Amino acid sequence: MSHPHPELSAPGPIPQRGLRIVPLGGLGEVGRNMTVFEVNGKLLVVDCGVLFPEDNQPGVDLILPDFEYIADRLDDIEAIVLTHGHEDHIGGVPYLLRLRHDIPLIGSQLTLAFVEAKLKEHRISPITLAVQEGQREQLGPFGLEFVAVNHSIPDALAVMIRTSAGNVLHTGDFKMDQLPLDGRITDLRAFARLGEEGVDLFMTDSTNAEVPGFTAHERNIGPVLDSVFGQAEGQIVVASFASHVHRVQQVLDAAALHDRKVALVGRSMVRNMTIAADLGYLKVPPGTLIDVKKVDDYPADEVVLMCTGSQGEPMAVLSRIANRDHPRISVGPGDTVVFASSLIPGNENSVFRVINGLMRLGAKVVHQGNAKVHVSGHASAGELLYCYNIVRPKNVMPVHGEIRHLVANGALAVSTGVPAERVVLAEDGVVVDLVDGKARIAGAVPCGYVYVDGSSVGEITDAELKDRRILGEEGFISIFAVVDTSTGQVLTGPHIQARGMAEDDSVFDAILPDVTNALNEVVGRGNADTHQMQQAMRRVVGRWAAKRLRRSPMIIPTVVEA
Repeated sequence: MSHPHPELSAPGPIPQRGLRIVPLGGLGEVGRNMTVFEVNGKLLVVDCGVLFPEDNQPGVDLILPDFEYIADRLDDIEAIVLTHGHEDHIGGVPYLLRLRHDIPLIGSQLTLAFVEAKLKEHRISPITLAVQEGQREQLGPFGLEFVAVNHSIPDALAVMIRTSAGNVLHTGDFKMDQLPLDGRITDLRAFARLGEEGVDLFMTDSTNAEVPGFTAHERNIGPVLDSVFGQAEGQIVVASFASHVHRVQQVLDAAALHDRKVALVGRSMVRNMTIAADLGYLKVPPGTLIDVKKVDDYPADEVVLMCTGSQGEPMAVLSRIANRDHPRISVGPGDTVVFASSLIPGNENSVFRVINGLMRLGAKVVHQGNAKVHVSGHASAGELLYCYNIVRPKNVMPVHGEIRHLVANGALAVSTGVPAERVVLAEDGVVVDLVDGKARIAGAVPCGYVYVDGSSVGEITDAELKDRRILGEEGFISIFAVVDTSTGQVLTGPHIQARGMAEDDSVFDAILPDVTNALNEVVGRGNADTHQMQQAMRRVVGRWAAKRLRRSPMIIPTVVEA
């Protein structure tokens, strides 16, 4: 898969006094966020996340940014700046550090703790620099200043990048919750101060740009959970992201209020919440948290299970519960399951499949569609307008979102007075140069999906995924024959076997004479090779399957010469 703009050629050299920005993920999709900044021959990477696969990518575990653009310039990377600890911003770090272990990682205390635990599983000991809001660092030609922003995870940071070519303010993921659970609000005073200094390029979170007004307060979720817990008769299962510390805090508080014990379920959930509690970001009410192995020691109406799987991930805890294949946990009539997260675009079918499975088992399912059990971590249109008016940037580049989100965010910028020609709508791989105070598209670089499939990274291609989809949707047919090429006689076969098809193999008896005739015709021409004979068999069976069965199965012909 190449970049989505074939009309754009490869960019030329960076102009003198220019800053180059190359998004390698997160623009045109929700996930695998990664942006490379280049000035004076040095690189700075902001975020390195993963994208989770959709139904049309069978067998894929994760999708990474494409590192090809920087693969031969790893020594030029000054650091990786991580804006916060969500998987779509840190999940790709281990795979980049495999290429160069000593790239410094810069982020807040909680963000680095999450990524260090992940790197430990990959046996990588990183070089890290913990920073906090207001702190400034100089890394080669990049001057960095960090700004507190509010998000659905503690310790999120925006970053001001100062260079000789201009200043860039990157918000990361943020919203403007004025009543956050941890009291840490987005620092609009810092945004205003940076705006007064001069922001040449404002890179803003676009996820909720289509949503009018303001994102609701996290505090609004507490009373809803309290009501759900108060009405629940049996056990309660709450699913959320494994890094959503605020949501886990609210579940712990509601459980303590209703005299329930909470067990964390899922390796990533246990790991992240243990880290958050040890660092003081998660306040655990005394006596509330128990080990999942002790759940059976308590009546069902005294238990809350906090687990992963809110996006319908097939191997996550909630999906396994819905499929009745979790070794320890089951749900049934009287139990309540809460999806305490919003739907990531593209995951709708997977989530609805899990909801239906849980309801089939008799559980009551509470989700965003029927109760206010989640609020977004991203700024809505009203908040973005505030930011544009406060910062007054010279140029705007919407980031983090699908095309519709980027376009909506750009329109908001124009409505506040940013000239339309100064709003750059780019996708992954589209190169943007900031020169003499103006941002413009300078070309594009290849920027495809890199698939993680088990232990393989980047070895699965789109063609192989197409084969998997065909196998799953259309089935498989194998044809075998032994041919004496000296006489042209078919000695054995042809034999046909099919898999993944409703029809019995006997249905192919009607086509066998045509396959034999096709073989004889090819051999009769003289100088026939096995490839020609195999292709002849494939064509006959393929046409027949399309007409008779209305399918386009994968067909594997094999001819053995005798």
